[in-house]
Amino acid sequence: MKGIAGRQQRGLPLGAVVPCADNSGAKIISLIGVKAYHGVARRIPAAGIGDMFIASVKKGTPEMRSKVVYAVVVRQRRPYRRSDGTMVEFDDNAAVLVTPEGEVRGSEIKGPVAREAAERWPRIASVASTIV
Repeated sequence: MKGIAGRQQRGLPLGAVVPCADNSGAKIISLIGVKAYHGVARRIPAAGIGDMFIASVKKGTPEMRSKVVYAVVVRQRRPYRRSDGTMVEFDDNAAVLVTPEGEVRGSEIKGPVAREAAERWPRIASVASTIV
């Protein structure tokens, strides 16, 4: 997994409840761990745009409920800075369910996807309707 240039603003801490932006069957997921996160002692792990994290499905279809899944953050409300100096923030937080290799589990993504997530995950970029 490649990182994003610059210091990333992570807007979703451990325990965050995030809506799922794809049609995989999950509606609401809860963040329980962040892949490839290396923080300092006693700091709560957090995920930002383009980060893969481990989540638990809280609401959704009966076969998806209470499953542990992988997801990628595609939108976050906390403003973050792009390399050209612009600040970007979205109206809501959203994630997309993926396999551990990065394949999207759903067939469509509702709403816009951040350019940073699309560049880092090409499969998400191919399914996304709008990239901002």
